[in-house]
Amino acid sequence: MRIDILTLFPGMFEGFLNQSILKRAQTKGLAEICIHDLRNYSTDKHGNVDGYAFGGGAGMVMMAEPIVLCIEELGKERPYDEIIFMTPDGEQFDQPMANSLSLKKNIIMVCGRYKGIDQRVRDHWITKEISIGEYVLSGGELPAAVVADAIIRLIPGVLSDESSALLDSYQGELLDAPVYTRPEDFRGYKVPEVLISGDHKKIDEWRYEQSLKKTEKRAKE
Repeated sequence: MRIDILTLFPGMFEGFLNQSILKRAQTKGLAEICIHDLRNYSTDKHGNVDGYAFGGGAGMVMMAEPIVLCIEELGKERPYDEIIFMTPDGEQFDQPMANSLSLKKNIIMVCGRYKGIDQRVRDHWITKEISIGEYVLSGGELPAAVVADAIIRLIPGVLSDESSALLDSYQGELLDAPVYTRPEDFRGYKVPEVLISGDHKKIDEWRYEQSLKKTEKRAKE
């Protein structure tokens, strides 16, 4: 899988992409993540990438041209399955969407800033709009990083134990059961006895019951 991320702040991705699972995926050659600075695609004599909104109003709007020029240049090298705009008013990102996107080969993610991007880009170049929650951030960089992490970890071979991703919360109808590790007794708080019993049938039953309780509790909140 290849993910191209279009942003005005490429430095925000440096640490995130070079750690943990995302670094492992790239080292193994299972994923390629390329960051593109939209300022490099400005044709404005002053290098501007944003302007005042027609009709007035507070805030600046990212210009269409730098975004479209970057998309077109990338499109000359390979076809893209999705061109995604990260925006608070997009479709809510969830596990089924992550599963679907993980099957794609090439994806572009556009990170908005300020009051967003020129609507013409959204109307004619963007194929999918995604939100990671009903709140507003300073830009689309963090959402793009979240989506990239969520989908790349699902690629076969990225995780050491491939079954781990299949057992995550939200992969099915139930949330994941509580998990514990050593020591068995931490400051008087003990691991449930069933988990150290060695009886795998009882352990599976316990985990299922705990998943039910956790899911029901979340539904009531």
